[in-house]
Amino acid sequence: MAYGINRFLTTHTGSLPRPDDLIRAMFAKEEGVPVDRTGLAAKIRAAVAGVVKKQVDSGVDLVNDGEMSKPSYATYVKDRLTGFAGSSNTFVYQDLSEFPNLAMRVFGDPGRSRRRTPACTGPIGVGDPAAPLADIDNLKAALAGANVAGAFLSAASPGVISLFFRNDHYANQEAYLLAIAEAMRSEYEAIAAAGVILQIDCPDLAMGRYSQYADLSLSQFRERMELHIDVLNQALVNIPAEKVRMHLCWGNYPGPHHCDVPLRDIVDLVWKAKPHAIQFEAANPRHAHEWTLFEDIQLPEGKVLIPGVIEVQSNYIEHPDLVAQRIGRYANLVGRDNVMAGTDCGFSIHVGSGGVDPDVVWAKLAALAEGAKIASQRFWPAR
Repeated sequence: MAYGINRFLTTHTGSLPRPDDLIRAMFAKEEGVPVDRTGLAAKIRAAVAGVVKKQVDSGVDLVNDGEMSKPSYATYVKDRLTGFAGSSNTFVYQDLSEFPNLAMRVFGDPGRSRRRTPACTGPIGVGDPAAPLADIDNLKAALAGANVAGAFLSAASPGVISLFFRNDHYANQEAYLLAIAEAMRSEYEAIAAAGVILQIDCPDLAMGRYSQYADLSLSQFRERMELHIDVLNQALVNIPAEKVRMHLCWGNYPGPHHCDVPLRDIVDLVWKAKPHAIQFEAANPRHAHEWTLFEDIQLPEGKVLIPGVIEVQSNYIEHPDLVAQRIGRYANLVGRDNVMAGTDCGFSIHVGSGGVDPDVVWAKLAALAEGAKIASQRFWPAR
């Protein structure tokens, strides 16, 4: 990763708005309707080409495939791994349980209501080794001739897979996580070997506190969190830390989030994860204040922060000066070379979901690029 190039780089978290024809095809596939696989593959490849161009036009430095091939950032694994065939999970989010009418709206979202999360009912293995290779090929084809600083592809962490897919087969959580990690290792390593940054999506390390492990105390959750991180590190054993970044997330949905575990309560464990760069929510109303954490907590050497400076649940377009201010807060505390500007989360984490208008998404990313430019002029005034 090229840091220290006299400006702040920009990126985002992964999922971006999909074309309408692709959404319809993906909905059909999730609902079990027969789909022309060749035609769907062509739609995905065209969508990747289009979404890369839109990112470049918006001024994003490190781009991706928009997760065009995936029904969601985590549940896509059911189509790539063996062992998932049981009944679906029941999701209980502690913050939404206090607001049942809101919960009905959140879970009634077109994307969430169609996602399939079958339980693990047998041994987990690699079922479709060609799928990540297709993602890599589509992205590289779209990048041909594009002027970008780099590219990334996202993959679900073992922990978040265990969150979405209930374990009905393995003896305990550790055995389940280890089996997932071993099966996902090939996808992780294929992405890194292709010269693309691997992004590991880890909502389990924050959102898991009030969903998967809502019945545990904080100290008990931290024990589970350490297990998740240990297993993740084992899955990444063959990949250099600088080729991996990690997304920490408290759940990307329009809920109250008043049960979110504070970053201060878990950040010491976050540093133990192998990825060198940590993406995290830092723009939304529940977490925008947490930049002050770094007034008294030192960033470990070799780690890079990618704070979200763009919120992804609101159609407000951030003013570039606000974006610059947010970037500057972190740069002042941890050093300008240790900060990249990002978004809180994805804009369409499930096919067909997302409360931000697609056209507004690109305007928000353009504001991200403009804000990073302003911040760069302040921190590298000779430019």
